[in-house]
Amino acid sequence: MRKKTFVLVIIALVAISFTSTAQKVDRTSFKGGVHAGLPVGDASDFSSFSLGVDLGYHWGVSELIDAGIVTGFINAFGSEVEYTEGPITVSGDFGDIQFIPVAGALRLYPSYDFKLGADVGYAVGINEGNDGGLYLRPMMGYNITGSTELNVSYINVSNDGNFSMVALGVLFLF
Repeated sequence: MRKKTFVLVIIALVAISFTSTAQKVDRTSFKGGVHAGLPVGDASDFSSFSLGVDLGYHWGVSELIDAGIVTGFINAFGSEVEYTEGPITVSGDFGDIQFIPVAGALRLYPSYDFKLGADVGYAVGINEGNDGGLYLRPMMGYNITGSTELNVSYINVSNDGNFSMVALGVLFLF
């Protein structure tokens, strides 16, 4: 009987020590920020750079995982392109390319300050002739302060072709 009581007391003390040292981290919050990007691949042929706004709401699923919804606005500024073949030169201006992403978000926190994640959904094309497409945005982020994040992401919108860019952003938690 003494042995059972001793074992139960030890188990209870270990359980209490784990629960008292474990910290509940609730990252449920509204997030808003801005990003600037450089088009890569085919997008660099008709766009010079982009600016965007990011909005989202994340729920803390566990201490290591957040899930949420995100949206925003992306404007890739069109560029002037000049093509020369022999004595003939042709130039043209490409218009701005604009998207409104609507996506789900998942974030993994290997540490409090560092995060990995991805947004997956659909980017609605809002300029003329832009059908939008599948939206994929893997990212890495670093918490500068408790309410400010610096992140790097790769944004890809694919339909018949791909519109891709590498972006640097700042995100604020409210």
